[in-house]
Amino acid sequence: GDARVRGQTGVVSERRGSYPFIDFRLLNNTTLSGEIGTKKKVKRLLSFQRYFHASRLLRGIVPQASLYLLDEDYLGQARHMLSKVGMWDFDIFLFDRLTNGNSLVTLLCHLFNVHGLIHHFQLDMVTLHRFFVMVQEDYHSQNPYHNAVHAADVTQAMHCYLREPKLANFLTPSDIMLGLLAAAAHDVDHPGVNQPFLIKTKHHLASLYQNVSVLENHHWRSTIGMLRESRLLAHLPKELTQDIEQQLGSLILATDINRQNEFLIRLKSHLDNQDLRLEDAQDRHFMLQIALKCADICNPCRVWDLSKQWSERVCEEFYRQGDLEQKFELEISPLCNQQKDTIPSIQIGFMTYIVEPLFERWAQFTGNTPLSENMLNHLRRNKAKWRSLLHKQHSSSRSNDHSGQVTGSQEQTLNEEETP
Repeated sequence: GDARVRGQTGVVSERRGSYPFIDFRLLNNTTLSGEIGTKKKVKRLLSFQRYFHASRLLRGIVPQASLYLLDEDYLGQARHMLSKVGMWDFDIFLFDRLTNGNSLVTLLCHLFNVHGLIHHFQLDMVTLHRFFVMVQEDYHSQNPYHNAVHAADVTQAMHCYLREPKLANFLTPSDIMLGLLAAAAHDVDHPGVNQPFLIKTKHHLASLYQNVSVLENHHWRSTIGMLRESRLLAHLPKELTQDIEQQLGSLILATDINRQNEFLIRLKSHLDNQDLRLEDAQDRHFMLQIALKCADICNPCRVWDLSKQWSERVCEEFYRQGDLEQKFELEISPLCNQQKDTIPSIQIGFMTYIVEPLFERWAQFTGNTPLSENMLNHLRRNKAKWRSLLHKQHSSSRSNDHSGQVTGSQEQTLNEEETP
């Protein structure tokens, strides 16, 4: 257990503070009365994010029924799609509709089966399904981007990466299970705002994790809470479950975008020195971290129709945060000002400085496989489309300028955005 988590009962009671617009429920300390007496209840306190914060019941939200209320036609189409789950043009939005919003649960059940994980780890199917439902329901469907569909999309991408020969030839069942679980749960209980927002609003999670990888730590701890509550791995040796919990944390924490350069520098060093030894568990784990980082930001590498939808969704989430910051007279965060930060400009910057460097190194690692080439081709085409849309926006703003001149700020923005 985590002594720091165990002792922070003051944090458990989650004050609302002066920012009532986030879904932080006031939980009175009397919630604890009469519940500390049993060993089981004490264990549940060790993962308080799940029990006190993420729990749908304690937040007053009735869990949705996990039954698939679909006719055979829809189920048949969903099954047909799963037969092509390893294809890069897999349409997760369509799959989510066909499964009545259960894309993450359905996908995980299928992948755990095809990878032989259920048999290898002797997992109980009912318990496994219950755990997957817990994970899916702890995503916030009202988030335009950080929701269960994003988790399903990342999981499908992770499945594709785990099949790359350079990696697949060395992976153990534990590696595969960790990769899929981390992908599925990497953003669980995401509040729809970023870390700087939590810090400047003095949210309890920022205090708990001392302003370091706040969201990622919360996603990890919430996942551990659900694993323990479900007892999915209770039949495995304690040492193994502890190792799984720690490795899950290492994977999920790697998705912190603030650590991007740290991982890129280390990956470049390994590739330049050709010293990756995938027989070594430590090197395999590092490449699983890289694979998860790729899966998390692979939207610009998808076919245009899918990529564009994700771009619009993530920017909508940014803009919602900006609107909240404006409403409460906080400084508007970068990329969150709808009046200044356009979708094309946000996407071009994201592709240029974050996505391209990572995926070029990933292609170098895989040996430029068809999948890696396909992703890079989509990335370049999508970037060109966003550049074209940006140019049209600026042309339109010029024509609407009564003086017929581009303003100084427009010209500066255009120069910055067109810089490769």
